[in-house]
Amino acid sequence: MTTRRRPVETNRRARALRQGDNMAEALIWDELKAKRLGGHKFVRQIPLGPYYADFVCRTAKLVVELDGSQHMDSEYDRRRDEFMRGQGYSVLRFASTDAVKAKTSVCATILAALAGELNEDVTASDLRFVFARSKGGELA
Repeated sequence: MTTRRRPVETNRRARALRQGDNMAEALIWDELKAKRLGGHKFVRQIPLGPYYADFVCRTAKLVVELDGSQHMDSEYDRRRDEFMRGQGYSVLRFASTDAVKAKTSVCATILAALAGELNEDVTASDLRFVFARSKGGELA
């Protein structure tokens, strides 16, 4: 007998999110899939606790989120980011418009986070990085 790791409804929701990509998510996924970005493996629309992350590199404990402008200063997203930080994940949030207009810069910023070049919280009008430190103080 096999046991499921996640509830069936959680898997259905993640699958539906993957099939419902918007243009920004599709463009960035094309860069992240199959270890195309610096050899790092990403998965998409993965449940983390009660939330779904757009893209996750599990080995680097990095979540990448693409959001519409209504999310850039959202209390809900701040709580969500803090939950993910509590799970040991750093969270990198971009505006969806930047993913479309400045894909190269978005990918360079993701690579910088993966390389540990971002090591403190950053908040800007078009970017938010929530840094998760491990117990020793370094990147989780």
